[in-house]
Amino acid sequence: MIAFSTSPTTALDSSGGRCMYEQVDRLREMGPAVPVELPEGVGAWSVTRGDVVRLLLTHPGVSRNLKKNVPGYEPGSVPWLSPWVDVDSMATAEGRDHARLRKLITPAFTPRRVEAMRSQVEAIVGRLLDELEARPGDEAVDLHRAFAYRVPTEMICDLFGVPRDQRTAVLDLFVAVGQTDVSEEESLAINDDLVATMRTLIDTRRRDPGDDLTSFLLAAREEGNDPLTEHELISTLLLMLGGGSTTTINLIDHTVRELLAHPKQLDTLRADPDRWDDAIEESLRTHCPVMHLPMRWATEDIDLGEGVVIRAGDAILICYGAHGRDPEVHDAPGDFDIDRADKDHLAFGLGAHFCPGSHLARLEARVALPALFARFPRLELAIRPDETEHEHTFIGNGITALPVLLHHTWTGRHHDA
Repeated sequence: MIAFSTSPTTALDSSGGRCMYEQVDRLREMGPAVPVELPEGVGAWSVTRGDVVRLLLTHPGVSRNLKKNVPGYEPGSVPWLSPWVDVDSMATAEGRDHARLRKLITPAFTPRRVEAMRSQVEAIVGRLLDELEARPGDEAVDLHRAFAYRVPTEMICDLFGVPRDQRTAVLDLFVAVGQTDVSEEESLAINDDLVATMRTLIDTRRRDPGDDLTSFLLAAREEGNDPLTEHELISTLLLMLGGGSTTTINLIDHTVRELLAHPKQLDTLRADPDRWDDAIEESLRTHCPVMHLPMRWATEDIDLGEGVVIRAGDAILICYGAHGRDPEVHDAPGDFDIDRADKDHLAFGLGAHFCPGSHLARLEARVALPALFARFPRLELAIRPDETEHEHTFIGNGITALPVLLHHTWTGRHHDA
Protein backbone atom coordinates (compact mmCIF):
# COMPACT_ATOMS: atom_id res chain seq x y z
CA MET A 1 0.00 0.00 0.00
CA ILE A 2 1.11 3.57 -0.72
CA ALA A 3 1.00 5.87 2.31
CA PHE A 4 -1.33 8.87 2.21
CA SER A 5 -1.43 11.66 4.77
CA THR A 6 -5.21 11.96 5.19
CA SER A 7 -8.44 9.99 4.81
CA PRO A 8 -10.18 10.12 1.42
CA THR A 9 -13.57 11.82 1.48
CA THR A 10 -14.94 10.22 -1.69
CA ALA A 11 -14.18 7.50 -4.22
CA LEU A 12 -13.29 8.57 -7.73
CA ASP A 13 -15.91 7.36 -10.20
CA SER A 14 -14.89 5.07 -13.07
CA SER A 15 -18.11 5.35 -15.10
CA GLY A 16 -16.55 7.79 -17.57
CA GLY A 17 -18.34 10.32 -19.76
CA ARG A 18 -20.98 12.55 -18.18
CA CYS A 19 -20.56 10.94 -14.76
CA MET A 20 -16.86 11.79 -14.81
CA TYR A 21 -17.54 15.39 -15.85
CA GLU A 22 -20.15 15.80 -13.12
CA GLN A 23 -17.81 14.46 -10.46
CA VAL A 24 -15.01 16.75 -11.62
CA ASP A 25 -17.40 19.70 -11.20
CA ARG A 26 -18.32 18.57 -7.67
CA LEU A 27 -14.70 18.10 -6.67
CA ARG A 28 -13.83 21.55 -8.00
CA GLU A 29 -16.41 23.08 -5.68
CA MET A 30 -15.04 21.18 -2.67
CA GLY A 31 -11.59 22.76 -2.65
CA PRO A 32 -8.28 23.32 -4.45
CA ALA A 33 -7.47 19.62 -3.90
CA VAL A 34 -9.70 16.88 -2.51
CA PRO A 35 -8.55 13.56 -0.96
CA VAL A 36 -10.08 10.73 -2.99
CA GLU A 37 -9.89 6.97 -2.97
CA LEU A 38 -8.70 5.21 -6.13
CA PRO A 39 -8.88 1.47 -6.90
CA GLU A 40 -7.21 -0.95 -4.46
CA GLY A 41 -7.46 1.65 -1.69
CA VAL A 42 -4.91 4.09 -3.10
CA GLY A 43 -5.36 7.61 -1.72
CA ALA A 44 -4.60 10.71 -3.78
CA TRP A 45 -5.31 14.41 -3.98
CA SER A 46 -7.71 15.12 -6.85
CA VAL A 47 -6.94 18.47 -8.47
CA THR A 48 -9.70 19.89 -10.68
CA ARG A 49 -9.37 23.68 -10.52
CA GLY A 50 -7.74 25.17 -13.60
CA ASP A 51 -5.35 27.48 -11.75
CA VAL A 52 -4.23 24.73 -9.35
CA VAL A 53 -3.76 22.30 -12.24
CA ARG A 54 -1.43 24.80 -13.92
CA LEU A 55 0.41 25.43 -10.64
CA LEU A 56 1.10 21.78 -9.86
CA LEU A 57 1.99 20.70 -13.41
CA THR A 58 5.09 22.91 -13.19
CA HIS A 59 5.65 23.01 -9.40
CA PRO A 60 9.26 22.18 -8.37
CA GLY A 61 7.91 20.25 -5.40
CA VAL A 62 5.98 17.79 -7.58
CA SER A 63 7.56 14.77 -9.28
CA ARG A 64 6.43 12.08 -11.71
CA ASN A 65 8.83 9.53 -10.19
CA LEU A 66 7.25 7.33 -7.51
CA LYS A 67 10.17 5.00 -6.90
CA LYS A 68 12.55 7.82 -5.96
CA ASN A 69 10.12 9.83 -3.85
CA VAL A 70 8.03 7.36 -1.86
CA PRO A 71 10.24 5.28 0.45
CA GLY A 72 9.07 1.74 0.99
CA TYR A 73 7.05 1.47 -2.21
CA GLU A 74 7.48 -1.93 -3.87
CA PRO A 75 7.04 -1.98 -7.67
CA GLY A 76 4.11 -4.13 -8.70
CA SER A 77 2.36 -3.87 -5.34
CA VAL A 78 -0.58 -1.95 -6.89
CA PRO A 79 -1.35 -3.83 -10.14
CA TRP A 80 -3.70 -1.31 -11.80
CA LEU A 81 -1.19 1.49 -11.17
CA SER A 82 1.89 -0.46 -12.19
CA PRO A 83 1.86 0.37 -15.96
CA TRP A 84 1.80 4.06 -15.09
CA VAL A 85 4.38 4.29 -12.28
CA ASP A 86 6.65 1.24 -12.44
CA VAL A 87 7.99 2.13 -15.89
CA ASP A 88 11.25 3.95 -16.62
CA SER A 89 10.34 6.27 -19.48
CA MET A 90 10.40 10.01 -20.10
CA ALA A 91 6.90 10.10 -18.55
CA THR A 92 8.26 9.14 -15.11
CA ALA A 93 11.88 10.30 -15.30
CA GLU A 94 13.14 13.62 -13.99
CA GLY A 95 16.15 15.82 -14.63
CA ARG A 96 19.04 14.30 -16.56
CA ASP A 97 17.30 10.95 -17.04
CA HIS A 98 14.24 12.69 -18.47
CA ALA A 99 16.36 14.72 -20.88
CA ARG A 100 18.29 11.61 -21.99
CA LEU A 101 15.14 9.61 -22.70
CA ARG A 102 13.22 12.47 -24.27
CA LYS A 103 15.96 13.40 -26.73
CA LEU A 104 15.74 9.94 -28.28
CA ILE A 105 12.09 10.40 -29.26
CA THR A 106 11.32 14.09 -29.72
CA PRO A 107 13.43 14.61 -32.89
CA ALA A 108 11.11 12.17 -34.68
CA PHE A 109 8.06 14.32 -33.83
CA THR A 110 9.17 17.87 -34.65
CA PRO A 111 6.64 19.92 -36.66
CA ARG A 112 8.77 19.53 -39.80
CA ARG A 113 9.09 15.75 -39.52
CA VAL A 114 5.44 15.33 -38.63
CA GLU A 115 4.40 17.38 -41.66
CA ALA A 116 6.47 15.00 -43.77
CA MET A 117 4.18 12.21 -42.51
CA ARG A 118 1.09 13.88 -44.02
CA SER A 119 1.07 11.73 -47.16
CA GLN A 120 1.29 8.58 -45.03
CA VAL A 121 -1.66 9.70 -42.91
CA GLU A 122 -3.62 10.62 -46.05
CA ALA A 123 -3.02 7.16 -47.50
CA ILE A 124 -4.31 5.46 -44.34
CA VAL A 125 -7.36 7.72 -44.18
CA GLY A 126 -8.15 7.25 -47.86
CA ARG A 127 -7.98 3.47 -47.61
CA LEU A 128 -10.24 3.38 -44.54
CA LEU A 129 -12.77 5.67 -46.22
CA ASP A 130 -12.77 3.39 -49.26
CA GLU A 131 -13.57 0.48 -46.96
CA LEU A 132 -16.42 2.44 -45.41
CA GLU A 133 -17.80 3.42 -48.81
CA ALA A 134 -18.01 -0.24 -49.76
CA ARG A 135 -20.56 -0.77 -46.97
CA PRO A 136 -24.31 -0.23 -47.35
CA GLY A 137 -25.18 3.38 -46.70
CA ASP A 138 -28.40 2.66 -44.82
CA GLU A 139 -26.96 0.31 -42.19
CA ALA A 140 -25.42 1.50 -38.92
CA VAL A 141 -21.62 1.40 -38.89
CA ASP A 142 -19.45 1.72 -35.78
CA LEU A 143 -17.27 4.63 -36.84
CA HIS A 144 -15.15 4.24 -33.72
CA ARG A 145 -14.01 0.76 -34.65
CA ALA A 146 -13.93 1.25 -38.43
CA PHE A 147 -12.25 4.66 -38.58
CA ALA A 148 -11.42 6.67 -35.44
CA TYR A 149 -9.63 3.74 -33.82
CA ARG A 150 -7.78 2.65 -36.93
CA VAL A 151 -6.31 5.92 -38.20
CA PRO A 152 -3.91 6.58 -35.28
CA THR A 153 -3.27 2.93 -34.41
CA GLU A 154 -2.23 2.03 -37.94
CA MET A 155 -0.04 5.13 -38.10
CA ILE A 156 1.74 4.53 -34.80
CA CYS A 157 2.20 0.83 -35.53
CA ASP A 158 3.73 1.73 -38.90
CA LEU A 159 6.08 4.22 -37.26
CA PHE A 160 7.27 1.68 -34.69
CA GLY A 161 7.41 -1.27 -37.07
CA VAL A 162 4.81 -3.42 -35.32
CA PRO A 163 4.21 -6.43 -37.59
CA ARG A 164 0.65 -6.97 -38.79
CA ASP A 165 0.30 -10.26 -36.95
CA GLN A 166 1.22 -8.60 -33.61
CA ARG A 167 -0.96 -5.50 -33.83
CA THR A 168 -4.23 -6.86 -32.51
CA ALA A 169 -2.62 -8.21 -29.33
CA VAL A 170 -0.67 -4.98 -28.75
CA LEU A 171 -3.61 -2.65 -29.30
CA ASP A 172 -6.13 -4.70 -27.32
CA LEU A 173 -3.80 -4.57 -24.33
CA PHE A 174 -3.50 -0.79 -24.51
CA VAL A 175 -7.28 -0.55 -24.36
CA ALA A 176 -7.33 -2.90 -21.38
CA VAL A 177 -4.63 -1.08 -19.41
CA GLY A 178 -6.71 2.10 -19.30
CA GLN A 179 -9.64 0.42 -17.59
CA THR A 180 -9.85 1.12 -13.85
CA ASP A 181 -12.77 -1.10 -12.88
CA VAL A 182 -11.04 -4.46 -13.30
CA SER A 183 -9.96 -6.90 -10.63
CA GLU A 184 -6.46 -7.14 -9.18
CA GLU A 185 -6.00 -10.50 -10.91
CA GLU A 186 -7.01 -9.02 -14.27
CA SER A 187 -4.60 -6.11 -13.78
CA LEU A 188 -1.74 -8.50 -13.03
CA ALA A 189 -2.49 -10.52 -16.18
CA ILE A 190 -2.65 -7.38 -18.32
CA ASN A 191 0.70 -6.17 -16.99
CA ASP A 192 2.35 -9.51 -17.70
CA ASP A 193 0.90 -9.58 -21.21
CA LEU A 194 2.04 -6.01 -21.90
CA VAL A 195 5.65 -6.82 -21.11
CA ALA A 196 5.46 -10.07 -23.10
CA THR A 197 4.09 -8.33 -26.20
CA MET A 198 6.77 -5.64 -26.04
CA ARG A 199 9.47 -8.33 -25.75
CA THR A 200 8.00 -10.06 -28.79
CA LEU A 201 8.16 -6.81 -30.76
CA ILE A 202 11.73 -6.18 -29.61
CA ASP A 203 12.82 -9.69 -30.56
CA THR A 204 11.21 -9.30 -33.99
CA ARG A 205 12.92 -6.01 -34.75
CA ARG A 206 16.22 -7.23 -33.32
CA ARG A 207 16.18 -10.14 -35.77
CA ASP A 208 14.89 -8.04 -38.64
CA PRO A 209 15.61 -4.33 -38.11
CA GLY A 210 13.97 -1.80 -40.38
CA ASP A 211 13.40 1.89 -40.93
CA ASP A 212 11.21 2.27 -37.84
CA LEU A 213 11.47 3.76 -34.36
CA THR A 214 11.68 0.43 -32.53
CA SER A 215 14.76 -0.46 -34.56
CA PHE A 216 16.15 3.01 -33.85
CA LEU A 217 15.63 2.57 -30.10
CA LEU A 218 17.26 -0.85 -30.24
CA ALA A 219 20.30 0.67 -31.90
CA ALA A 220 20.39 3.36 -29.23
CA ARG A 221 20.25 0.68 -26.55
CA GLU A 222 23.03 -1.42 -28.05
CA GLU A 223 25.34 1.21 -29.52
CA GLY A 224 24.79 4.48 -27.65
CA ASN A 225 27.26 6.15 -25.32
CA ASP A 226 24.49 6.41 -22.74
CA PRO A 227 22.41 3.38 -23.71
CA LEU A 228 18.87 2.49 -22.77
CA THR A 229 18.39 -0.26 -20.26
CA GLU A 230 16.09 -3.11 -21.30
CA HIS A 231 13.43 -1.80 -18.90
CA GLU A 232 13.74 1.73 -20.34
CA LEU A 233 13.32 0.33 -23.84
CA ILE A 234 10.16 -1.58 -22.91
CA SER A 235 8.83 1.41 -20.97
CA THR A 236 9.42 3.78 -23.88
CA LEU A 237 7.61 1.48 -26.30
CA LEU A 238 4.68 1.18 -23.90
CA LEU A 239 4.48 4.95 -23.59
CA MET A 240 4.74 5.77 -27.29
CA LEU A 241 2.49 3.03 -28.66
CA GLY A 242 -0.21 3.62 -26.05
CA GLY A 243 0.00 7.40 -25.88
CA GLY A 244 0.49 7.70 -29.62
CA SER A 245 -2.88 6.15 -30.35
CA THR A 246 -5.32 6.71 -27.48
CA THR A 247 -5.30 10.51 -27.59
CA THR A 248 -6.11 10.74 -31.28
CA ILE A 249 -8.75 8.00 -31.18
CA ASN A 250 -10.66 9.94 -28.54
CA LEU A 251 -10.11 13.25 -30.32
CA ILE A 252 -11.59 11.99 -33.59
CA ASP A 253 -14.53 10.26 -31.88
CA HIS A 254 -15.53 13.28 -29.81
CA THR A 255 -15.14 15.76 -32.68
CA VAL A 256 -17.29 13.69 -35.03
CA ARG A 257 -20.00 13.32 -32.41
CA GLU A 258 -20.02 17.02 -31.55
CA LEU A 259 -20.15 18.15 -35.18
CA LEU A 260 -22.99 15.77 -36.01
CA ALA A 261 -24.81 17.10 -32.95
CA HIS A 262 -24.16 20.71 -34.09
CA PRO A 263 -24.86 20.76 -37.84
CA LYS A 264 -24.63 24.56 -38.13
CA GLN A 265 -21.05 24.43 -36.89
CA LEU A 266 -20.33 21.65 -39.38
CA ASP A 267 -21.78 23.86 -42.14
CA THR A 268 -19.39 26.62 -41.07
CA LEU A 269 -16.43 24.26 -41.48
CA ARG A 270 -17.63 23.12 -44.88
CA ALA A 271 -17.91 26.73 -46.01
CA ASP A 272 -14.47 27.62 -44.61
CA PRO A 273 -12.16 24.55 -44.42
CA ASP A 274 -9.40 26.68 -42.90
CA ARG A 275 -11.39 26.60 -39.66
CA TRP A 276 -10.95 22.89 -38.99
CA ASP A 277 -8.27 23.75 -36.45
CA ASP A 278 -10.94 25.60 -34.46
CA ALA A 279 -13.03 22.43 -34.25
CA ILE A 280 -10.06 20.33 -33.19
CA GLU A 281 -8.92 22.73 -30.46
CA GLU A 282 -12.48 23.15 -29.17
CA SER A 283 -12.85 19.38 -29.02
CA LEU A 284 -9.58 19.08 -27.08
CA ARG A 285 -10.85 21.71 -24.65
CA THR A 286 -14.34 20.30 -24.19
CA HIS A 287 -13.48 16.60 -24.20
CA CYS A 288 -9.86 16.22 -23.14
CA PRO A 289 -8.81 12.80 -24.54
CA VAL A 290 -6.99 11.83 -21.34
CA MET A 291 -8.70 13.19 -18.23
CA HIS A 292 -6.30 11.94 -15.54
CA LEU A 293 -2.78 10.60 -16.05
CA PRO A 294 -1.55 8.74 -12.96
CA MET A 295 0.36 9.95 -11.06
CA ARG A 296 2.41 12.73 -9.50
CA TRP A 297 4.00 12.84 -6.04
CA ALA A 298 4.71 15.69 -3.67
CA THR A 299 8.37 15.96 -2.72
CA GLU A 300 7.64 18.69 -0.16
CA ASP A 301 4.64 20.05 1.72
CA ILE A 302 2.52 22.25 -0.58
CA ASP A 303 0.03 24.67 0.98
CA LEU A 304 -2.80 25.37 -1.48
CA GLY A 305 -4.80 27.54 0.89
CA GLU A 306 -8.36 26.99 2.15
CA GLY A 307 -6.90 24.64 4.77
CA VAL A 308 -5.52 22.22 2.17
CA VAL A 309 -1.91 21.07 2.55
CA ILE A 310 -0.51 18.31 0.35
CA ARG A 311 2.15 16.52 2.39
CA ALA A 312 5.48 15.27 1.07
CA GLY A 313 5.02 11.75 -0.29
CA ASP A 314 1.33 12.18 -1.10
CA ALA A 315 -0.02 11.13 -4.48
CA ILE A 316 -1.50 13.86 -6.68
CA LEU A 317 -3.99 13.03 -9.43
CA ILE A 318 -4.16 16.02 -11.76
CA CYS A 319 -7.19 16.31 -14.02
CA TYR A 320 -5.91 17.52 -17.40
CA GLY A 321 -9.45 17.98 -18.66
CA ALA A 322 -10.49 20.14 -15.71
CA HIS A 323 -8.80 23.32 -16.93
CA GLY A 324 -10.79 23.39 -20.18
CA ARG A 325 -14.07 22.79 -18.35
CA ASP A 326 -13.49 25.21 -15.45
CA PRO A 327 -16.10 28.03 -15.37
CA GLU A 328 -13.43 30.27 -13.85
CA VAL A 329 -11.44 29.83 -17.07
CA HIS A 330 -14.15 29.55 -19.76
CA ASP A 331 -17.73 30.78 -20.08
CA ALA A 332 -20.25 27.93 -20.51
CA PRO A 333 -17.36 25.44 -20.48
CA GLY A 334 -19.51 22.42 -21.27
CA ASP A 335 -20.74 23.90 -24.57
CA PHE A 336 -18.99 22.93 -27.79
CA ASP A 337 -18.51 26.14 -29.79
CA ILE A 338 -15.95 26.48 -32.57
CA ASP A 339 -16.49 30.27 -32.52
CA ARG A 340 -15.27 30.49 -28.92
CA ALA A 341 -12.44 33.04 -28.81
CA ASP A 342 -10.48 31.32 -26.02
CA LYS A 343 -10.03 27.59 -26.53
CA ASP A 344 -7.17 27.21 -24.08
CA HIS A 345 -6.70 23.65 -22.82
CA LEU A 346 -4.10 21.35 -21.27
CA ALA A 347 -4.92 18.24 -23.29
CA PHE A 348 -1.23 17.67 -24.01
CA GLY A 349 0.06 18.67 -20.60
CA LEU A 350 2.30 21.52 -19.56
CA GLY A 351 5.96 22.00 -18.77
CA ALA A 352 8.79 19.49 -19.11
CA HIS A 353 6.45 16.54 -19.67
CA PHE A 354 4.44 18.18 -22.48
CA CYS A 355 3.35 15.46 -24.91
CA PRO A 356 5.94 15.07 -27.71
CA GLY A 357 3.30 13.54 -30.00
CA SER A 358 0.95 16.56 -29.99
CA HIS A 359 1.91 17.59 -33.53
CA LEU A 360 1.14 14.13 -34.89
CA ALA A 361 -2.19 13.92 -33.05
CA ARG A 362 -3.30 17.24 -34.52
CA LEU A 363 -2.13 16.26 -38.01
CA GLU A 364 -4.03 12.97 -37.91
CA ALA A 365 -7.22 14.72 -36.85
CA ARG A 366 -6.68 17.54 -39.37
CA VAL A 367 -6.43 15.01 -42.20
CA ALA A 368 -9.04 12.49 -41.03
CA LEU A 369 -11.94 14.76 -40.10
CA PRO A 370 -12.33 16.89 -43.26
CA ALA A 371 -11.82 13.80 -45.42
CA LEU A 372 -14.53 11.89 -43.56
CA PHE A 373 -17.14 14.63 -43.91
CA ALA A 374 -16.21 15.29 -47.53
CA ARG A 375 -16.63 11.62 -48.44
CA PHE A 376 -19.91 11.26 -46.54
CA PRO A 377 -21.68 14.65 -46.65
CA ARG A 378 -24.92 13.17 -45.26
CA LEU A 379 -23.24 11.36 -42.36
CA GLU A 380 -25.60 11.03 -39.41
CA LEU A 381 -25.51 9.62 -35.88
CA ALA A 382 -27.52 6.42 -35.55
CA ILE A 383 -28.19 7.24 -31.88
CA ARG A 384 -28.71 10.40 -29.88
CA PRO A 385 -25.45 12.15 -28.93
CA ASP A 386 -26.08 11.49 -25.23
CA GLU A 387 -26.54 7.75 -25.87
CA THR A 388 -22.89 7.08 -26.70
CA GLU A 389 -21.26 4.57 -24.34
CA HIS A 390 -18.04 5.60 -22.61
CA GLU A 391 -15.06 3.64 -21.35
CA HIS A 392 -15.32 2.73 -17.68
CA THR A 393 -12.30 4.57 -16.40
CA PHE A 394 -11.25 7.88 -14.88
CA ILE A 395 -8.01 7.89 -16.87
CA GLY A 396 -9.03 8.12 -20.51
CA ASN A 397 -12.06 9.85 -21.98
CA GLY A 398 -12.97 7.37 -24.67
CA ILE A 399 -16.11 6.31 -26.50
CA THR A 400 -16.56 2.55 -26.90
CA ALA A 401 -18.76 2.78 -30.01
CA LEU A 402 -19.98 5.52 -32.38
CA PRO A 403 -22.84 4.16 -34.53
CA VAL A 404 -23.47 6.25 -37.65
CA LEU A 405 -25.41 6.07 -40.90
CA LEU A 406 -23.20 6.84 -43.90
CA HIS A 407 -26.16 7.72 -46.20
CA HIS A 408 -24.11 7.36 -49.34
CA THR A 409 -25.08 5.75 -52.63
CA TRP A 410 -22.54 3.10 -53.36
CA THR A 411 -21.51 3.42 -57.01
CA GLY A 412 -19.78 0.08 -57.24
CA ARG A 413 -16.56 1.73 -58.38
CA HIS A 414 -13.34 0.03 -57.42
CA HIS A 415 -10.67 1.76 -55.40
CA ASP A 416 -6.96 1.10 -55.37
CA ALA A 417 -5.75 -0.09 -51.99
